[in-house]
Amino acid sequence: MSPFLAVARSGLAAVLLHPLRSFAIVASVVSLLLPFTAGTAISEGLGDEAAAAADHGADLVVAGMRYGRPAPVPLESLETLAAIPGVTAVRPRIVGMVELGAAREPAVLVGVVAGGLPENVSVLEGRLAGPGGAAEIVVGSRLAKRLRLAPGSRVPPFYRNREGERVMEVTGVFRADLPMWEANLVLTSLENAQAIFDERGTATQFLVTCREGYADAVRESIRRLPTLAAPGAAEPLLPRILSREDLRALLVHRTAFGAGVFSLHFLLLFAAAIPLLVVATGAGLRERRRETGILKMLGWGTDEVLLRAFVESLVLALLSAALSVLLAAAWLGPLGARGLAFVFLPEADIVPGFAVPWRLAPGPLLLAAALSLALVLVGTLYSSWRAASAEPMEAMR
Repeated sequence: MSPFLAVARSGLAAVLLHPLRSFAIVASVVSLLLPFTAGTAISEGLGDEAAAAADHGADLVVAGMRYGRPAPVPLESLETLAAIPGVTAVRPRIVGMVELGAAREPAVLVGVVAGGLPENVSVLEGRLAGPGGAAEIVVGSRLAKRLRLAPGSRVPPFYRNREGERVMEVTGVFRADLPMWEANLVLTSLENAQAIFDERGTATQFLVTCREGYADAVRESIRRLPTLAAPGAAEPLLPRILSREDLRALLVHRTAFGAGVFSLHFLLLFAAAIPLLVVATGAGLRERRRETGILKMLGWGTDEVLLRAFVESLVLALLSAALSVLLAAAWLGPLGARGLAFVFLPEADIVPGFAVPWRLAPGPLLLAAALSLALVLVGTLYSSWRAASAEPMEAMR
């Protein structure tokens, strides 16, 4: 065996030779890398889900703006949009916030026309809400589980308008392919949503489907419309258009903001933890100095001592990175990202009521391994170099 391999093998043996020191190093590094690895995995998962949500949407989403704020659009605009060359279908939709149950659970109410549900929605129990103004709703499976709702359940009045209060009946429970999409979602008919929000004859959005290759031309035609208001309206209603790419960028930007805040806090924690890690991993311990002094007396050179310390650090770094990945997978999978999801999703609780998306991508895993190696080297290689560069008798003191 060559001297190089013999020295490297002694570095492997050093890991087991001092189990307490090795445990302290691994525990210190894992405590820093675990939240970083888990947070990066959530960030990657949210980005993937944002892109998937945009891909399931319409080619264009058209809303109204008045005085720089969103405003309801009259249904008469549907004929104007449908008449634009290249448009194949236009579906009105109403989206608004409501509160359900005694705990006033926040939910998003979506009113759609018949056949306007996304393809990735499937009914698990019961049926869809009936057309027209029937006081019927369909809830997502996770929301139904939290509020203990089932087909036939009655939801107490959760809105008040000029027509008074009405009790809603749950006719079905649905599930979507995108878990977060159904976390706080309630579906109903367009007419029932108009009654709930007391906005008759209007919609908040129009979903425009275009022929292939016509999306840009249709968008430009809609942008040139003078108004989306009903004929004879005194005030103009300017169109606000979101393409599929715009929606994807908007969703990704929202998830990236949470990831940026998390990365900033982790960077501060990382900087503050380096001095603590130097102490925890054995810098200046007599044990390492004596060991280095014995090796020097046996004829080891400074470079051989440093190589031995580097191999030891490399093994401990890889072990720390592997444990961080395994613990992050357990935290995000079986434990459901408890105590971490709300950093990226402000609407989530400490214990999320939905499956938080996550993905352990190769890039972040390699970065975690590099950070692990850097942290271990900070705590071990410096002390080894100080001991190796000293005289043997001085190192053994």
